[in-house]
Amino acid sequence: MTSLDKPTEDTQQDSRAVTEAALFDAFGGVRGMVETVLPGLLFVTIYTINKDLHSAAIAALAVSLLLVVVRLAMKDTVKHAFSGVFGVAFGVVFAMMTGNAKDFYLPGMLYTLGLGLAYIITTLAGVPLIGLILGPVFKENLSWRTRNPGRKQAYAKASWAWGLILLAKCAILFPLYWWADTTQLGWVLVALKIPPFLLAVWLTWVFLAKAPPPIDVFAEMEAAEKEEEERKAALAQEHGEPAAGRHRREG
Repeated sequence: MTSLDKPTEDTQQDSRAVTEAALFDAFGGVRGMVETVLPGLLFVTIYTINKDLHSAAIAALAVSLLLVVVRLAMKDTVKHAFSGVFGVAFGVVFAMMTGNAKDFYLPGMLYTLGLGLAYIITTLAGVPLIGLILGPVFKENLSWRTRNPGRKQAYAKASWAWGLILLAKCAILFPLYWWADTTQLGWVLVALKIPPFLLAVWLTWVFLAKAPPPIDVFAEMEAAEKEEEERKAALAQEHGEPAAGRHRREG
């Protein structure tokens, strides 16, 4: 690591707080979890009561859209709410096409499976997915790959945790998709929404809190630009006149 890469004591002391705030922002916090759980909870509740696919699907989609509207009205970030709308919309379309209420959950289950595999594969390839997700949040981009090996190792551990937790979740849900009825699958899926997610986020926090602080590449670029401007100004003064005066005389 170069002198620019070495973390100061103050940066090290703030590492845990910065990590906690960044994770909270990246994964949506409590509100993001509510937006993730509520549509599916509403769907399985209505379907459990009346066994009507259409009313359950419409209610789930409506509450997803309402969450987006609330976000927009409050001028808040809508990325988590929008992702919920797309997920619910795919589930509604799929279930309506097949006429099988269990298919409302299938797109989300396939996404979970694909995401779990992505965490594992990218980690084996040396570019752990959690690092690609959180790098911009920590303003380090991809500097952790070559300049911060301790941080790369932490991202690899976190990605392994995410991948294994998501695959374990799939190992429970996919057999239920084939053998259980819609309400049983729905309630198990709702129950498995938050606990595995919280476990993965907590493990990510543990790994990153013990890792070296991120390298702020944006601050480095700003410092480099300022240094270049100062160098040009010093060169102009060495020639006996400010750069602006030289331009006026040449004109």
